[in-house]
Amino acid sequence: MRGPRRDDRVRVNERIRVREVRVIDETGEQLGIMTPQQALAIARQKSLDLVEVSATAVPPVCRIMDYGRFQYLEQKRQRQAKKNQKVIEIKEIKFRPKVDEHDYQFKKRNIERFLGDGDKVKAVVFFRGREIAHPEIGRRILERLLQELNEVAIAETLPKLEGNQMSTILTQRPGLKRAAQAASAATPAAAPAPAPVARAEDSQA
Repeated sequence: MRGPRRDDRVRVNERIRVREVRVIDETGEQLGIMTPQQALAIARQKSLDLVEVSATAVPPVCRIMDYGRFQYLEQKRQRQAKKNQKVIEIKEIKFRPKVDEHDYQFKKRNIERFLGDGDKVKAVVFFRGREIAHPEIGRRILERLLQELNEVAIAETLPKLEGNQMSTILTQRPGLKRAAQAASAATPAAAPAPAPVARAEDSQA
C-alpha cells in the first residue's frame, strides 16, 4: 500500500541541498545550525523526516517530523473544510407583470426559504409582446418584493431592465443567521410541569 504522496513543492530529506540549515526538532526545540546531512542523521535516528518549512530564511529552516502523517492530517483537514463549505447557488424566481396575489405570495415564501438556506435569489419579471412598453409594472413588483423582504434580505443589484426582462438579485441580510442562532441559544428550556399534589381524600381512599 502506498503512503501519502509527497508534495513536489516541499523539499524533504535528501532533496534538501543547501550548505546549512536551521533545525527544529519534533518537540519544537531549536537544535541550531548544521548541515542537512547532520540534520537528516538526527531525523533518521528518530525514524522521522527532515522537512524544509521555510526555504526563504537564511539559512533555510527545517523541521524534524513524521512527514507522511503530517500530509495525511493536512489532507484530512482540507477534505473536512471542503465538506463543510456551503456552495451558494443563485435560484431564479419568475414573475409575470399580471401576477395575481396568491401566486405572488407563494413565490415570495419560496424566496424566503431559499435565502434561509443561504442561497441567493434572482427575482425576474418577464415581459411578453407589448408588455415591455410598461416596465414600471415590473419595477413596482420588484420594489414591493424588496420592501416586504427588507428584514431578511438586501438587494445585491437594483431592479434592472435587460431585453424583455427586469431582474434583481437578493441575498440574505448579513448577520441574520448568527442572530437567529444566538436568539435560539438564549431561549431558556421550558420548565418541567410540577408534580400533582395529593389531596387529603385521595390518601383516605
